[in-house]
Amino acid sequence: MEAKVHFLGAAGNVTGSRHFLEVNGTRILIDCGLYQERHLRDRNWAPFPVPAHTIDAVLITHAHLDHCGLLPKLVEEGFKGKIYCNAATAEIAQIVLMDAGHLQEEDAAFKRKRHRKEGRKVDHPVIPLYTTADAEATIPLFSPVLYEEPVQIGEYVTATFHNAGHILGASTIKLKISDDDGENRTVLFSGDIGRGDRPIICDPAVFEHADYVFIESTYGDRVHEGTDDIKGNLADAINETYQKGGNIIVPSFSVERAQDVLYYLNELLLEDRIPPILAFVDSPMAVKVTDVFKKHPELYDDEMKELVARHESLFEFPGLQLVRTTKESKAINNIKGTVMVIAGSGMCTGGRVKHHLVQNIWRPESSVLFVGYQAVGTLGRSIVQGDNPVRILGQQYDVNATITRIHGFSGHADRDELLAWLKNLKTAPKQVFVIHGEEQSANSFADHVTQQTGWKTSVPQYDEVVTLT
Repeated sequence: MEAKVHFLGAAGNVTGSRHFLEVNGTRILIDCGLYQERHLRDRNWAPFPVPAHTIDAVLITHAHLDHCGLLPKLVEEGFKGKIYCNAATAEIAQIVLMDAGHLQEEDAAFKRKRHRKEGRKVDHPVIPLYTTADAEATIPLFSPVLYEEPVQIGEYVTATFHNAGHILGASTIKLKISDDDGENRTVLFSGDIGRGDRPIICDPAVFEHADYVFIESTYGDRVHEGTDDIKGNLADAINETYQKGGNIIVPSFSVERAQDVLYYLNELLLEDRIPPILAFVDSPMAVKVTDVFKKHPELYDDEMKELVARHESLFEFPGLQLVRTTKESKAINNIKGTVMVIAGSGMCTGGRVKHHLVQNIWRPESSVLFVGYQAVGTLGRSIVQGDNPVRILGQQYDVNATITRIHGFSGHADRDELLAWLKNLKTAPKQVFVIHGEEQSANSFADHVTQQTGWKTSVPQYDEVVTLT
């Protein structure tokens, strides 16, 4: 059997997930993600290491930018094959990519304007990585599949998507690879693994056999606080800021995390644990993604299905306003009293949240509430690690607002949950590759797996090639 994996991203770091698999001449890319760490963003601009036109298919685990955000560039470079993913992922990814193209055009225009204002001379023109037109050209290539519905790719590979429990439509991909001699191997790409007993979506699928496992390690070196604390911590943050008369700014991923915040916010209001406040979802993308959630009740967990059966909506309650236009977004700054603004992006790397931070991060009465992972090199990471001042939209701002993190919101399994997921395997795999984690987290989790199971583990590095025997 001739099978090789080339690690082109999320190897030794978190974002930019790209794993190139070649099996007896069939060439498959698992994920095509955007690098979001500042020191690695140049990789987004580099020509794709494998000629795009030679790739037979792309398999997408889920619709976060660090897993699908580089698809338009791949297509622009010549990829013409099918993009396989769960049906909900296909719908959300199209929204995410169109939004990303728009934001990159917008950010490039804003930077050019700032350079002109500052009289700065630059060595090369400021252009977007890709445009909305590039994103639009990607959409026809999506080929949605259902969970547990096998897809044949070439002669030697069968791919099956299973619920990963991370966000709506997120998948763990099981590949069965074979050769002419009748040899077979099972390869698991975990994608991002979710947590059990999370709101809205089902728990992650588990597996009893795999010869090779490629597993994420975003939180591979820590254990989350209990989910029971989420509502209490959220209530405390809102009530404390309300008493001070400030605003609560919530940088949030538009997919799943924004909907989770609304879920808990609705519960707190129903339980009268927080005062009635205006809550703005200031992200056209989050609004569109919420509509996708409404279209896919078949992916809900039992608790969510019961709520739907009772005609109780998590996405509509008093005080909630869905913001679509830039004019509506700017108008939020004129409101007196406390408001909550849930805005993208989740790591503060772009989008409207930067403008809300400019208005609030210097105010001691306001709060910035982080409900998701902040990768090294992002503005969000700078804020949570205590950098002061911080640079936002080209200017330095003192950090006087209260900075709060609620880890319990995480859509990623922690160290113990990842290990429990692996331990469903009845026999030892040939090897476990630990990916999609910062170096410390990945190495720590690899060591933990070996100590607890005795299995062979490794942490591949960027541009490394391994052979699957």
